[in-house]
This record gives sequence, structure tokens and C-alpha cells, in this order.
Amino acid sequence: MGDEDASGRPVGDEVDVLVAAWQRERPDLSSAPMHVWSRIHRLSLYLDAARRGAYAAHDLETWEFDVLAALRRAGQPYRATPGQLLRDTHVTSGTMTNRVDRLVTRGFVTREQASDDRRVVLVQLTDQGRATVDAAMGDLLAAERRLLGDLDDVRVERLARDLRALLSRLS
Repeated sequence: MGDEDASGRPVGDEVDVLVAAWQRERPDLSSAPMHVWSRIHRLSLYLDAARRGAYAAHDLETWEFDVLAALRRAGQPYRATPGQLLRDTHVTSGTMTNRVDRLVTRGFVTREQASDDRRVVLVQLTDQGRATVDAAMGDLLAAERRLLGDLDDVRVERLARDLRALLSRLS
């Protein structure tokens, strides 16, 4: 554990308890990676719940937000081909077809043929879709900020830098 509060008491969390138990039971193994990955896993559970809550407040499923957000990030006129959406959301083409169909039904997107090539289909965000994803994004960022608690900007940037370095090695 190693860290102490102002009164000298050890400071730890459930991961420290878990790792200590493994170190006791399997001292032949280095459990150092568990300090990182077990915390990332637990944090992801909090993040998933916060994201689902932010989306649900706007009657959105996670996948709906993902597609709408991909279109919003594309910039005006907020449209993309299904192939571009596949790359942005990491789903199969059959899944994307079903998702676009459902978003069309909800009035969040339209499906049109490109004017310069009638074989190309474009998925475009509607005004309703844009308003919905913008509102959900605002709530999402507020929820994510709350999860960061009282971490100041310097600590947040340091954490982001360290996680970026780790992720870049794995990608």
C-alpha cells in the first residue's frame, strides 16, 4: 500500500486489499500490473454507469449516441457514409444498417443518395438528432467531470498523458 494520510494511517482501496491478498498467497508472482488494470476495470464500471445515465436522460441507448456523435463530429453538414460510420463505431455493416434504420425511424437521421454518385448512400443528422446528441454530450461531460471529483487540471492532464502512452502501446 505505502501511502499514508496526515495522521500516518495507511491509505488504500479495495484494489490494495486484493493485491495484498494475492501477494500473500502467491509471493512468487509480481502482482504490480493488478494495481493498474484492476483500477481501470473498476473505473470503467463507474464510467459505463455514468454514460448510460447521461444517454438515458435523453432517451438514447449507447449505440445511438455513438452513431449520432460520429455524425456530429463530422462537422457540417453532419453526414457520413455507412462505411465511415463503421470505422468510427467499430461495428459490422449489417449492424450499422440496422442501427441507421432505427435512427431514421426515430427521426434522428436521414438516408440519402449522394448527388454526385447515386450509388453512394449518405447518413445525415437531422435537426432533432443534432439537438439530442448535443444535449446528451453536455450531460455526458458533466457526468465525467463529476467522476474526476476534485482532481485538478494538472492531475487530469498527467493522468490523460499516462493513459495515452499506455493505450498507444496497445493500439
